[in-house]
Amino acid sequence: MATLVAGVWCAASAWFFWPLAVPAVVLWLWVLWFFRNPARRRSFATGELCGPADGTVTEVSDLADHPAIPGPVVRIGMFLSLFDVHANRAPCAGTVRRVTYRPGEFLDARHPESGKRNESNTLLIDPNPPMPGPIEVRQVAGLVARRIVCHAREGTHVAIGERFGMIKFGSRTELIIPRLEDTEILVRVGDKVHAGLTIVARQPVPAVHPDTAPSAMAVGA
Repeated sequence: MATLVAGVWCAASAWFFWPLAVPAVVLWLWVLWFFRNPARRRSFATGELCGPADGTVTEVSDLADHPAIPGPVVRIGMFLSLFDVHANRAPCAGTVRRVTYRPGEFLDARHPESGKRNESNTLLIDPNPPMPGPIEVRQVAGLVARRIVCHAREGTHVAIGERFGMIKFGSRTELIIPRLEDTEILVRVGDKVHAGLTIVARQPVPAVHPDTAPSAMAVGA
């Protein structure tokens, strides 16, 4: 819709008074650039989880419990600025158990309470064995972001790195995983991550022979 409005503005401005078309063209090009979705492909070893969003890590927290995941968990929060790619991608291969939309406020996505109080959409994923789970990905709206898009549906299978939605114009994405004895968190606050490319965590899985160890490929969708 934003692209259509900007295009109509460009055409109307050029017809009546062409200098007015300059800011319209700039806006139109920026909107097209904002909704870019570059193809991304890489291999992942068994147990590795990729970032679900582009952005800056603003939180890595250990929590004693979580409503959807038994036992202690780790929550990794990522802030998406207006200049980041806003496509969200699955952090692991698995089956979507549940999709939950929750209305709420529109605090700045960097606000510590934004994850609790803002409008959000949550995917609960049962990973393909032997990855431990479940795993939760939460799309959180921000001060400017007022539109959460999610294409994933309950019961569908997602590949690691597969695009499942986006949050328009600045937002927060959270990844919540079980905290096991040998869980490795590979990012820290301040790190830049890229959806479908950056390995953010590694979970312990049963040892397998190198010749038979499965690997996953992030799709370029």
